Amino acid sequence: MAGSLPSQRHHFDIPGDVAYLNCAYMPPMPEPVRQAGRRALEELAPWVATSKSFFEPGERLRASLSALIGGDADGVAFVPSVSYGVGVAANNLTVGPGRTVVILEDEFPSDRYPFGARLAVGGGEFVVVARPAGATWTSGIIDAIDERTAVVVAPQCHWTDGSAVDLVAVGAAARAVGAALVIDVSQSLGAYPVDVAAIRPDFLVSVGYKWQMGPYSFGYLWAAEQHRSGSGIEQTWIGRKGSDDFNRLVDYTDELREGARRFDAGEWSNFTLLPMAAEAIDLVTDWGPARVSAAIAPLTARLEEGARRLGLMPVAAEHRLPHIVGVRFPNGEPAGLRDRLAAARVFVSLRANAVRVAPHLYNDAGDIDRLLEVLEEATR
Repeated sequence: MAGSLPSQRHHFDIPGDVAYLNCAYMPPMPEPVRQAGRRALEELAPWVATSKSFFEPGERLRASLSALIGGDADGVAFVPSVSYGVGVAANNLTVGPGRTVVILEDEFPSDRYPFGARLAVGGGEFVVVARPAGATWTSGIIDAIDERTAVVVAPQCHWTDGSAVDLVAVGAAARAVGAALVIDVSQSLGAYPVDVAAIRPDFLVSVGYKWQMGPYSFGYLWAAEQHRSGSGIEQTWIGRKGSDDFNRLVDYTDELREGARRFDAGEWSNFTLLPMAAEAIDLVTDWGPARVSAAIAPLTARLEEGARRLGLMPVAAEHRLPHIVGVRFPNGEPAGLRDRLAAARVFVSLRANAVRVAPHLYNDAGDIDRLLEVLEEATR
């Protein structure tokens, strides 16, 4: 959809005295998503639920999610968390002795732990790309890839401060040595374009909340076609071929459903969360990630400029995605900063020694200025 995106604050119930700049932590739930949850609870009646109720809403959501990432519905699976999705990837990729998994320093634990468990059992080791000083994450990752690399695990932007990774370039470098690429787009999907056709990952994982505006505990996995004959984490009934015929569930089978559906978590057809997730994806699609990014960019630019005036160290626009900016202090976090933020009703996150600022379509310049006032007081 062309054109600029106006403020969407009317969709969010945020008190007037709150400057909520923390979408990278958890979004305030949009009213259309709340309404979808209410309707789902009110209309839930077991005497009207059929086998189709377990499957058809999910197929519509697969189609919507795949369109948002430029993929296909057969590649989409529903998972409760990033760690679950990365676990599926780790279980379906080969590492082994003498091979490596390339991962970023200070990466989110859910991206690291599943591969750590895999390495502990099957051999291999991590190669940790150091946080760049002057260079970029992209060049550091590419430099770390060599003939030993089995898997590269990377986000589109670092969760602590928004610093960017060029996944298209990283994917090309991984394929050049025969390595797989696993991407976590939890901190970008919905607020910045994601195109699996261009990136060509082996697996994509994402939460369904944060920038996707959906409920907690409902997330997404997308698997490239060459991995869709693999195995999931659970031995579920719903992941079996023919599971939509409830009268034949006792005709046990080892055959799995087609595509990435075999990776679906048990009870994915949650009759409350799934309708909320679907409404959220429709809302984010209607906004358009590129337009969301363009609308947020002036706010993070305002913060970056103001932080520099205060002698602080924000991640420069050319090294980050437009919707998140991390700000660091020359001498570490000032004493009393957290108390000042709480007293001012300004909400941000502190992650890996950075104040992580993540505005959305409900914020304006006044919210940024309130944060800058707190930072100025704290650094006097």
